Amino acid sequence: MKQFVIAAMMLAGAASAHAAVDAAKAQEIATKNACMGCHQVDKKLVGPSYKEVAAKYKGDKGAMAKLTDKVKKGGSGVWGPVPMPANPNISEADVKTVLEWVLAGAPAK
Repeated sequence: MKQFVIAAMMLAGAASAHAAVDAAKAQEIATKNACMGCHQVDKKLVGPSYKEVAAKYKGDKGAMAKLTDKVKKGGSGVWGPVPMPANPNISEADVKTVLEWVLAGAPAK
């Protein structure tokens, strides 16, 4: 019985973590903030694909903070010579929504 309860809790945790990623909302925010002009889900455009970003930062507990800083302040040199422009006007909540989606592998809506 104890094993069943543990398994049920693990499944519930996995489901709630997956449910926390709102792909449609994240894509809407990314489009509204011109992110999709340089990034695509599964292929390099000007910047890396979101799937490449997810793979690079997989298991990195500091990824959210690093990438939030990169979105807000811009940067260069991590993915090549083309700089990523700063996007200081995107809200913290919107950055979090988009980055949770990206770090989850940019699942389809």
